[in-house]
Amino acid sequence: MKKPNKKDNVNLFFSAFLVLAFVVCAHFFTQFTNTLTSNVGTIISIALYVVFGLLLFYATRVGDGKAVKRFSLVTLIVMVLPALYIIISSMAAGLPLHDVFASDISGNVSLIVSLAGIVLGYGIPYTFLSGFEVADEEEEAASASPVLEGGIEADLLENDDEESAENEEVVDEEISSEEENSVE
Repeated sequence: MKKPNKKDNVNLFFSAFLVLAFVVCAHFFTQFTNTLTSNVGTIISIALYVVFGLLLFYATRVGDGKAVKRFSLVTLIVMVLPALYIIISSMAAGLPLHDVFASDISGNVSLIVSLAGIVLGYGIPYTFLSGFEVADEEEEAASASPVLEGGIEADLLENDDEESAENEEVVDEEISSEEENSVE
């Protein structure tokens, strides 16, 4: 693992600052939601927790290399769907476990629903992205070519390769005909 440079340290600092600033802003939003009706306040509070989960995902996924994109069915089943069910059942009275997940008497969102919102916010991008992949220096050097894939340069290189292959065939034919002539 390479030692973090100054740019990495600055990025980590700003990520931590962003998370702390969001916590302070979320506190004021939750105080505001206490003045709203029960359902609207609950939805806004859950949305705040989901955004906090998204923020945590991006703050903890700081790294070098290129982003690895993949779909993880396991993460979807284990993290996202249960969190989504907890959030929905906390608001829908007819669903099983509504009594367990429903908000308390003061109208605040229960702790389990708060955590489910954070898990949902963290789990959605984690289902499709898994962080960063650092390629080996040898692989980078081997894969780094002066010409990008496609475009005019690639066509020119392909034409050069085809012409050189044709020239080699012509030279091979000339050499073989000279050898036949010299044998006779």
